[in-house]
Amino acid sequence: MVENPEGESEVHFPMDPIRSIKLRWLHGALHDVTYELTRSQFSQFAPHAWEPDINAYSCEQCVRICVDLAGVDKSHIDLTVEPRRVLIRGTRQLPEPTHEEGLAVRLLAMEIDYGPFEREVLLPNEVEIDKAHAEQRNGLLWIALPLKNHERKTNR
Repeated sequence: MVENPEGESEVHFPMDPIRSIKLRWLHGALHDVTYELTRSQFSQFAPHAWEPDINAYSCEQCVRICVDLAGVDKSHIDLTVEPRRVLIRGTRQLPEPTHEEGLAVRLLAMEIDYGPFEREVLLPNEVEIDKAHAEQRNGLLWIALPLKNHERKTNR
């Protein structure tokens, strides 16, 4: 124990090189564990799924919804259309480097949502369920929902 100029006692420990090596090993092991935890899809166990961003438009003849689903295969999308509501569900896999690019050694950023998603869109008017149409273009899901009774309104 040593007394500093302020009259306080300080304890100094000599640096142990073995302890330093063990700490570096522990730091590396913890990094490996945290990397594996981020890879595993804990979001599947979360109480709710992430919500993809949308743009929704009320047009003269239909409602158009554009859903940002980059990286989601259309086979992983479930679309439910009701007269006054649309429900979009699915799963996005964790985007990772391919084997050809080599093993990821360190995670630098993780901002892209992955795992199960769900988005509900309430509609301002009733739509023709059987005439709904969806297509995927450039990572966006475009949904066209023709308005119900549109023909009667335009013929008046």
